[in-house]
Amino acid sequence: MSRAALIVAPIVFVCLLLGAWEAACRLLAVPVYFLPPPSGIAVALAENAPLLFVSAWRTLSSALSAFAIVGVLASVAALGAASARIVEASFRPVAVALQVTPIVSLAPLFQVWAGLEHPGAAVVALACVAAFFPMYSGVLAGLTSADPELERLFDLYGASIWQRLTRLRIPSAVPQALEGFKVGLGLALVGTVFGEILAGAGGAQGLAWRIQEASHRMQMDKSFAALAALALMAGALQSLYHLLERRLIVWWRGR
Repeated sequence: MSRAALIVAPIVFVCLLLGAWEAACRLLAVPVYFLPPPSGIAVALAENAPLLFVSAWRTLSSALSAFAIVGVLASVAALGAASARIVEASFRPVAVALQVTPIVSLAPLFQVWAGLEHPGAAVVALACVAAFFPMYSGVLAGLTSADPELERLFDLYGASIWQRLTRLRIPSAVPQALEGFKVGLGLALVGTVFGEILAGAGGAQGLAWRIQEASHRMQMDKSFAALAALALMAGALQSLYHLLERRLIVWWRGR
C-alpha cells in the first residue's frame, strides 16, 4: 500500500464519521444541548479560539512540566535501580504503588497540600504520579538489556563502572527509554486533565476545566469545542514526539 493511501484513508474515514454524525443530528432533530452537530462544534471552536488557545497553553505547560520533572526523577531512580539489585528491590514497592494507585484518589490530598492558592501545583503533581511508572520502567528495562556478550567484553577489559554506564548501558537503553517516555508523555497529559477537573478547583483554567464548565451550563457545543482542541493538541504533541523519536533512533543507530 502506498504512503499516500495510508495518509488519505484515515482522513476519509474521519470525514465519513463526521458526515454521519451531522446527518444523524439533523435527521433525528437531536437537541443541541444534548449532542451538537460537528458544524456547530466548528462554529463554537472558531468563536472561542482565543480563550481555548490560552487554556490549551495552560494544559500543555502543566503536562510538559510534569513530563520534564518525571523524566529526571525516573531516570535517576532507574540508574540507581540498575546499579544494584538491592536498590531495585527496595524501590520496587514504591514504583508498584505509584502504578496501581488511582490518581483520582490522590486528587483531594494534593489539593489540600498545594492549597487553593496554588491549583497548578496540584495538577502537575497528579500528572507526575500518572507518568512516573512507564518512564521509570522503560529506562530501567533499557539499562538492564545490554548484550551479555558486550558485558563480558567490558569485564575482560576491566572497564570501570562509569565506562560501563556511559558506553554500554545508556546507549543500549535508548530505544526502550524513548518508548517509555512516549507512554509517559501521554499519561502526563491524562494526569493533567484529571488534575484540572478534580484538583484544579477552577484555578487551573485549562481545557479540561473548560469542558466541565461548559457542560455544567449545558453549552455542549463549547464543551465539544474544548474537547476537540484537547484532542488536536494531544495528537500534535504525539506526532511531534514521534518525529523526534525517529530522529533520535536514526542518530543512535548511526552511533
